[in-house]
Amino acid sequence: MCRMIGFIMFWIALGMIISMFIESVFISVSIIFLLIICGFNMFCH
Repeated sequence: MCRMIGFIMFWIALGMIISMFIESVFISVSIIFLLIICGFNMFCH
C-alpha cells in the first residue's frame, strides 16, 4: 500500500510540473478531466 501511495504521489507531482507549462486553463482542465475518467475506468473495471 505504501508503494502504491508513493507511485500515485510521484505521478501527481509530475502532472503538476507539466501543468505549469500549459498556459491555457481550458486545455489543462480538459486533460485533467480526461485523465480522471481514464484512471477511474482502469481502476474500477
